[in-house]
Amino acid sequence: MTSTHIDQPLRISVIGCGYLGAVHAAAMAEIGHEVVGLDVDERRVEMLSRGDAPFHEPGFGELLERNLATGRLSFGTSYADIAQCDVHFLALGTPQRGDGLGADLSHITQAMESLLPHLRERNGKRTLVVGKSTVPVGTARELSALLSELPGVELLWNPEFLREGFAVADTLTPDRLVYGVADPEQSSASEAVLDRVYARQLEQGIPRRVYNYESAELVKVSANSFLATKISFINAIAELCDITGADVADVAEAVGMDDRIGRKFLQAGIGFGGGCLPKDLRGLISRAGELGAVDSFAFLREIDTINTGRRDYALQIVRRHFSGDLNGRRITVLGAAFKPNTDDIRDSPALDVALRLLVEGAVMTITDPAAAEAVRMRHPGLTVTTSTTEALEGAEMVLLLTEWPEYRSLDPVAAAGLVTAPAILDGRNVLDLGSWRDAGWHAIGMGRR
Repeated sequence: MTSTHIDQPLRISVIGCGYLGAVHAAAMAEIGHEVVGLDVDERRVEMLSRGDAPFHEPGFGELLERNLATGRLSFGTSYADIAQCDVHFLALGTPQRGDGLGADLSHITQAMESLLPHLRERNGKRTLVVGKSTVPVGTARELSALLSELPGVELLWNPEFLREGFAVADTLTPDRLVYGVADPEQSSASEAVLDRVYARQLEQGIPRRVYNYESAELVKVSANSFLATKISFINAIAELCDITGADVADVAEAVGMDDRIGRKFLQAGIGFGGGCLPKDLRGLISRAGELGAVDSFAFLREIDTINTGRRDYALQIVRRHFSGDLNGRRITVLGAAFKPNTDDIRDSPALDVALRLLVEGAVMTITDPAAAEAVRMRHPGLTVTTSTTEALEGAEMVLLLTEWPEYRSLDPVAAAGLVTAPAILDGRNVLDLGSWRDAGWHAIGMGRR
């Protein structure tokens, strides 16, 4: 690989300034490039332009402000603002379609249609279009055909591997860089351009792999589907532990000592959610079916079923605690985001459980340090607060469903003084249940002895 240096900054656009795109734009400016973030949402562009983060992500606000101040980072709504860029990153959402399990690619196709006239105006000057979005395998090959008549323009696919709550670090110091190209057997000048984009990361020794389009597209969905499989597997074991008297924490600890398996993602609880794992799992099922691999991927449907079933299981525990009658019961849910360190409530298990208890007649209070406002706007029927103390007052049962640090470190003695009845369901298996029971709580885990 040719040595590259960040003293050769590029003009970069990032099309789509949602969670992925905004972080990527700020990070590319941080390493020295001149970056324009483009989005059709004028309100979002206005917020980003004045340094206001439109979502909760540790470290992003500071990164945004710092790079706006340098002048290397700006945001706009017009494709004319990015006409002179050397590299265009596509960082658009690919949500699950409303009519099935597959991904909705309309945002990407619309962006390509809007970008094409400006690519033609480059008159053969080398320009790189780089896909960051998670797409069904085969998408890049189809998009590449749209650029085949444009001299000097080439498509690469460069999947993202961001974890919400760690997105800044994952962008600046990723654990690998994957380039998807039309033909990995032929050296491409566009690979060298992308090397210039990531010069700082490459100089740090971060692994770089070049595959064909299809392999690069499959990396992200394969990784997420595998992680989903680990989570659902340990949750199935947790149910067996409840039946037999085993403790899933003990089982997971010993299984995780096997270096072929590892301990990560063997945390039993109410299952996964968010905008990636469920969508990518279902998208892989859908695409496999379209390509004729239905039987080989049937097991992923069971993974999805086990995951959503954990929410039902939590509801069963609550119903059993109240002898089947939830009407008028005051229940508090700790956590609304699908995981800590984010305000993302997409497909949140915690929020889903809270809303279903509300439908069954419970008087619900939900608290979250970051996602409270999003819940308040979308679900006015829920009582929402950012104060843990306020949320606990008068509760007849507490459900810890998002493992924020402040919930994990709650003092069970102090908390007992706030509730009407000291009963807690640890839906993430993060509490020392013995300490809570010693403080007088009826404490329940998921698959815990």
